Order: sequence, then C-alpha cells, then structure tokens
Amino acid sequence: MRAATIRRKVQVVIMWRRWTIARVPVLVGAALLTTHCTDAAGPDRGAPRPFAQIVPGGGIQLDQQNGLFRVAATPAEAVIIIKGFNPTNPHVGDAIIATFFWFGAPGGVTGNIIDSVTDVLTTTPYTPVGNKYELVEFVSDGTISMATYLATNVQNFPDAGTADNQILAVRANLKVPVTDAGVAITAWIGVASTMSQALGEHRSASGPASLLTPTIADPGAIFLNAGALAYGVSLVSPPAGLEATPSGWTQIGTGGDLLLKNDGEYDARFTLSPSGGSTDPQWSWSFAGPGTWLASALALNPAPTTGNLTVTTSTCGENAPANYTVSLDGGPGQPIPANGSITFTDLQPGNHEVALSGLPANCELTSASSVTVTVVAGETATTTFTVKCSAPPPPPPPPPPPPPPNDFVTGGGKLGDGREFATFGLHASPDGGKFEWVQHCPDDRRSASALCASGKFTFHGTVTPGSYDQTSRGPNCRTWTGTGTSKQTGAHDFTVQQACDGGERGRGVDYLEVTIGDYQNSGYLTGGNIQLHRRKS
Repeated sequence: MRAATIRRKVQVVIMWRRWTIARVPVLVGAALLTTHCTDAAGPDRGAPRPFAQIVPGGGIQLDQQNGLFRVAATPAEAVIIIKGFNPTNPHVGDAIIATFFWFGAPGGVTGNIIDSVTDVLTTTPYTPVGNKYELVEFVSDGTISMATYLATNVQNFPDAGTADNQILAVRANLKVPVTDAGVAITAWIGVASTMSQALGEHRSASGPASLLTPTIADPGAIFLNAGALAYGVSLVSPPAGLEATPSGWTQIGTGGDLLLKNDGEYDARFTLSPSGGSTDPQWSWSFAGPGTWLASALALNPAPTTGNLTVTTSTCGENAPANYTVSLDGGPGQPIPANGSITFTDLQPGNHEVALSGLPANCELTSASSVTVTVVAGETATTTFTVKCSAPPPPPPPPPPPPPPNDFVTGGGKLGDGREFATFGLHASPDGGKFEWVQHCPDDRRSASALCASGKFTFHGTVTPGSYDQTSRGPNCRTWTGTGTSKQTGAHDFTVQQACDGGERGRGVDYLEVTIGDYQNSGYLTGGNIQLHRRKS
C-alpha cells in the first residue's frame, strides 16, 4: 500500500522525455531505487521505447538511453541511484555515459558524494556485471551537483533484444543519503574500447540565473578529433523553461521534478568527418526567480581502424654495427639501430611480416630473421630481434715476399751518341756490387742539353746488399740502389731502376735507366751489352 502511494505521488512530479518520444511517464516508487526489486529497469513496460537504429558505417551513434528523477521514500532508497536500459539492453561493446544529479549538500558534505558507480542485471537478487565506470566531470555550486561517469567496451550482459528479463542497470552508491536525485544514462556504439582512447576533451561550468534575459548555460567549447561525438548535459534548479537547446545538437531527453530539471544533447556533426573541430553547447533557460545552472560537455573518440607495430633490436657482444635494416611486408628497408626501436603506424589490422637484414659477417641472429606479427586496431603490436656479434677475425698476414732473384747482372757500354753520351760499367747481385757512370759533355755548355746541365762527371758507386730485385718491366730486368761519390758533383745516392738484358747483341735491345742524385738518364744501349747471369739452384 505504501509503495502504491509513493508511486502516485512521485508520478505527478517526475517526467523523462526522450528525443524520439514526446513524453513518457516514469513509474518510480520502490521499483526504481530500492535494492531488492527486479523493476529497477524503470519505466512502465506498457510504453516501450524502441532502441536507436544502428546504421552500418555510421560512426559513433546513440544506441540506448533512459533516465529518472526521484524523491527518496526510504533510507535504503536515499543512498542508491539506479536506472536500467529497459525495455532493451544496449549492445555489448558500447560505451555508457551515466550522469547523476542531486539537490543540496546532504549532511553538510561538499564535493562528489558518489562512492562508486557499478552495474548490475535486474535479476532477483541483482547480478553484478563488473564494468568499470570512471569519473569524467563533477560540477557543483553547493546547492545542486552533477557528476558524469564513463565506461567503455561494456561486457558481461545479454546483448540488445536477447533477454529482456535481464536488463542492464547502472547504479551510483552514495556516501551520504539524499532526498532528491536523478540520473541520465546513454549507450553509444562505435566508441574506442579503452578509456585513454575513448575520452577526449571535457569541461564543466556553473552559474546563477539571470532574471532579465534568458540564462545561458555554457560549459565552454571543447575540441573534437575526426570522427568524434560530443555529449552535453545541463541541470537547473529550480526547474526552468528550456528556451533553446545547443545549436546544431540533437536532443536526447529531458527530465525533472519539483526541484531539478535537466536536458541531454549530443553533437554528431564530426562523426563522419575526416577532420576535427570545436563545438560549444549553450542552453537557454528561462527562470522565474533566483536559481542556478550547471553544464558539462565531453568528447567521445571513435574506435580506431588501424594499429601500430613497434620493432625492437637487441644486440650483445663486440663490434656491433650502428644500424641494421628492417622491412615490413616486403617493402623497402629502413635503418634500425642495433639497440633501438622504430614504429610503423597506421597499419591495417591483420598479419604483417617483419624481416631484419643487413647484418655484418661477425653478427648473427639468435632469433628468426623474419616473423609474422598480428596488428589489432587501436593497439601497438611489438616484436624483437636478438643479435649476437663477435670481434671480427684478424686479417690474414700478408704473403711472404718472393725470394730474391738467384742471379746477377754484369755489363758495360754506352748510352746516347754524338758529343753527349754516357758510358757505364756494372756488376750487381743480391750481395752487392759495383757501379760506375761517366757523363761525357761538350766543353761549350751553351749548346749542351739537360743531361749536361751540370757538366761532365764521373761517378763510382757501391751496390747496397739486399736491394737487388726483379722489376715489373719483365723477367730479364733488375733494379738496385746504392751510394757513391763523384769528384765533380760530390756524394749521391743512386738507383738503377731498370737494367734489362734484351738479348744478344746488346745494342738497341738492352735497356738502362739510372738516377744519380738529381741526374736522370735512360734509353736503349747504343753500344755494349748487359748480361743477366742465372745461377744454378
């Protein structure tokens, strides 16, 4: 009898209006706020509310909504605010926004009096569901308060239309009792699955009523990413006339009683946009006397369609290179540090092949050189290549020098003709030898060539042991060095670059090239012979 009396009393002052239906009575009584009734789902089942049509590829969309305002009738009701998504649950995987309203500061307690927000199934007794609801915004002027909570990727309840006897309900567990409160719940399809990805910019504000002109309730502008949706709600006390809703926004529903009134809205203009932007929801309220307004707005980001892949290399040992080469799906390679990471972004979900190459000869992979990694939208997959390097082997020693020639050279003769010519005598072997050189020049230097620039001279030299060797000119050519003196020019080092036995007779076929200090002379013999003597081994 008492519950029926309460129901009739509250029905007069509580209304919740959904944007798809003009006005729907909310039958609260003990059913809406007690902890033992299965009717926590809320409104009269004789007035069903069709859930929102879901358009494939339509971005973030409103799935389900509901709400209530109530006056507590019992102590048990005063510490719980609960509302269900009857007559039909939202879809598994939705994001749920729950905004709670209350009047005054019960017991003098200031701030957010909500201890926790949880969800249950409206079975007998209630079945805990276990989704996590996090506080997004709390705003209060000390008289009225409003707290908005968000849960993402909700799970563990029957999907929409599958079990109407197990309705998902959201409840606020209060630290202190209240006499008047309410809640608005909405479920959204297409929102990112984690809180960090789903929640965008959000803000709140409050202010007093204006009696001369309509009062503007404005939480402030928020920025939206591409594909995001904005949710906004305003609360006033005492109830006031809603002169205008935010421009460009869509109304979700209004609710109220003798002390409070709210309006919920959403802005879907960016949900299908390739770029983001800002939105600034403003409500125009008409107060009949002193009053207060609150307003909150938040952005919901869409579920991502691509993922990332971070590739890491770990190298141990000695003489590691600065970089290796990593390639994705057979594409062009790019450098990756020997101990470091690079990230491939905006990848389509699915399997991707990653390969590591470019290892020097002293390094080897201790893991596979090519791996397949599964990328999930909105997440960053990882894979690691491990490499071990060692000190490179020392270079091989140079080949031993060829043994010195087992022969010796003798000779004498003439280089050049006319009045400028040179005569020589030589005996050279690996053990040393003798070398004599005479440059003949005319007495009149005015007609002399470069060979006689210093005049005529006689040079006697000694072959340095060990300098005797074969030259690149041919197998019958030898070279050696030594030191010697000249009465005319002094002491000098000398080199026989080439002494070649071209055959018999030596004139015109044997070749000699000599340097004595700054003096140089070379050519085929014009007389005499150079003889290469090969020893028996």
